[in-house]
Formats: sequence, C-alpha cells, structure tokens
Amino acid sequence: MATGRGAADSPGSNPWIAPVRSGRGATPKAHDSRDATDPHGRLVAESWERARRRRLDPERLLPSLELPESDLGDYRRDHPLALLLPVVRTLLLADIEGSGLLVALGDERGRLLWVEGDHSAKRQAEGMRFVEGAGWAESRVGTSAPGTALVLDHGMQIRGSEHFNVFVQQWSWTAVPIHDPVTRRILGFLDITGDDRAVADHTLPLLQATAAAMESEMLVSRLRASRRTTPAHSRSARSTPSASATLSTLGRDTAMISDGRRIVSLTARHSEIITILSAHPRGIGAKELAALVYGDASAVTTLRAEMVRLRHALEVLDPRLAPLSRPYRLPNALDTDIARVDALLDRGAHRQAVDAYSGQVLPGSGAPGVEDIRDGLATRLRESLLTGASVDVLLAFAERSGDDSDRDILMAALGLLPARSPRRAGIVARLERLDRL
Repeated sequence: MATGRGAADSPGSNPWIAPVRSGRGATPKAHDSRDATDPHGRLVAESWERARRRRLDPERLLPSLELPESDLGDYRRDHPLALLLPVVRTLLLADIEGSGLLVALGDERGRLLWVEGDHSAKRQAEGMRFVEGAGWAESRVGTSAPGTALVLDHGMQIRGSEHFNVFVQQWSWTAVPIHDPVTRRILGFLDITGDDRAVADHTLPLLQATAAAMESEMLVSRLRASRRTTPAHSRSARSTPSASATLSTLGRDTAMISDGRRIVSLTARHSEIITILSAHPRGIGAKELAALVYGDASAVTTLRAEMVRLRHALEVLDPRLAPLSRPYRLPNALDTDIARVDALLDRGAHRQAVDAYSGQVLPGSGAPGVEDIRDGLATRLRESLLTGASVDVLLAFAERSGDDSDRDILMAALGLLPARSPRRAGIVARLERLDRL
C-alpha cells in the first residue's frame, strides 16, 4: 500500500519499523483462499458470515459519522478512556511519525474517539472514513480488527483482503479490547492501522501490554481518588460497609460485585437474589423474596439455605457486604449499573444512558423479581428515548437492545430525519423487512 513511507521505512530505534516476517505477517490471502480450518481463518470466516446474515454490501460500507462534531468533544471528555491517553501516547506514539501507522482509541460500540499518528497515513485514511466519530462496529461495516475484537472480546489482527469491506482492503489492522479493571466490562478498543507492519508478529503483544498498562493505570487512579475523598478514620473503621462496592448485572447472566480492588462473580441464583435486594433498600420479607426469586412464596426453606451461601460468598470480598435478615436487606446501598442508567435518564442524558445500558438485566434469568426489574428498566429507557432522543441515539438503542424489530423506535427515528436525508433509506429498508416477517 502506498502511504508515503520514504526513508522512515528503514529499521532503527523506532519500535514500529520492524521487518515483516513471512507467513501471517506477509501479503494477505485472497478471499476465496481463506483457510477456515486455521483458527484465525475460522474467526475471519465466522465474521464474514455474520456480515452476510446482516445483508451488508461489501462495496457500500463506508462508515457513518455516528458521533457528530458537535457531540464528540463532550463525549470524549466524559469517556473513561480519556484519562488513559497519556499512557497510549507514551507507549505507542513517541516514534510513530513517518512510520505510516495510526493509533486509534474507540468506545465499546466501535466508534473512533481519537486517531493519531503519521500525518500522511491519517490523510489517506480519511478516504475510508477512518476518522474520529466514525462507527466501525462489525455490525455496520463488516470484518475489521476493532469491530471483530469487540465482538469476540479478545485481540484481533485483520490484514488486507481479510476485510469484508472492499474499501479497507489496502490496510491492515491490529486491535485489542480495553476493559474496566474491576467489572471487566468492555470500555472500548485500542487499534494500530497501516500496512503489513500493523499486523507484524510483535504488534499484538505490544497492544496487549499497552492495554494492560491502561487498565492498571485506571485502577491506580481510582484507588488514589478513593484515598483523597475518604477520611482516614473512615477507611479504617471496621463498622463501616464498603463504600465503593459496585454491582454489575446489565448484559450478564451472572452478576459481579466488587469493592474496587477485588471482584466476586456470583452464581446465577445469588445474582438474582442480590439484584432483587438492591431494588428493595428497605428490606423484604422471606415469603415475598421467595416469590420474587422462585415464583413460589412457600419456598422459604430453600431461600434461607441460599441466603447462607450468599453470605459466605460475599464474605470472601468483604464481611460487611453480607445481607441482613428480618427483613432481608443489604446493609448499605450498592452502586449498581441499573441505578446509573436510571440516574442518567433522570438528567435527560439520553446518549449517555444508552451507552451505559450494556444489555438487559440478567438476560438469562427467569426469576419473577428480576423480570420485573429488567422490563421496568428497558421500558423506562425506551419511553424516555421516544419522548426526546435524537436519531443517532434512537438507532443506537435499537442496536444495543438487540431488538431491531422495534417499529416505534424506527418510526420515531424516521420522523426526525429530513425528507432528503440519505439515512432514511436504511431505516425504510429495515421497516420493510419487518413487514415481510
């Protein structure tokens, strides 16, 4: 790929200027020769199949600007990855000028937030809309390292013709997901884009090490902030519950609870119980809780045995988190991802609420109490969006909720678009597909 390399191509002190080895670092295979028996080839083939099922056209897949310039600055400032830019610049960007490579950070939905690196390559990348604010999710543009890494939740290298999108096949990419160090929720991705050196043997381990450094820095920053804001006598008082305990249930079949340093992954049943208790801060009687967990108010004996096991599980993290009885209740309110979405809706922050809504509450649970919480949050979010969200936010919710068949959401988005907007065609096509179902 011609990207104006020049003399900078010679190996030297620059960590990016490394010789490309034969094999996986060489010229990419043609589409019809992808080896699906090779683990990497199988992942690429599966990604292509997902794109075909979505009826993506490989010759019409230029990404759209999902974050308009008017929103990009505020969104980036508030995103947790903003604090980690110095780590990326120190470890990856110091010697990248003249290398023909780009370093990008994006959010968990595949949208580019920062694109930095070689100026010549950056100008050329604009031709495939590899720009800040553009959406590179696999569901929108097919196989690419950032989008596919987010789908698979592990590092991915995509070279040349392995891309589903023909406009991207002159480029090669390596990307890794970035996780919250406590909850392990995906926060976004780190990417290297350029020629074959972007997928050299050393690139993926380098990005994985950088991602680990970013996550460590995030954890250290949180601990420092906690020490600054918490009086010393409060930190040492054994009678005070853990003030930073968080509960994560969105998009997960089992909940995770953390005190900011350690994480406990709960069983499915314990996840249901603690989720229900977190929604009843004043406490709940044994029969009522049994009905909400088991659908049977008489299952009190079973519930009591499970509560003993739940207490033991939480004591591993912090004995002060163990539920109390008569009535059953949590000793102190947890910081839940459900409450965070509710708080954002209270402020009318629709875009941030959709971004925080990483999936349904314990989607695999059939407990009546969990179903009520799940349906209540999804309904509130949906109704709030219908009354005042932008087109981008409405369509993002349809994708995030996993329900592209929500006719009201699609119709609301269609109604907000100007009559001549090119985006109307895609929404109309989705509505027509629904009519054929």
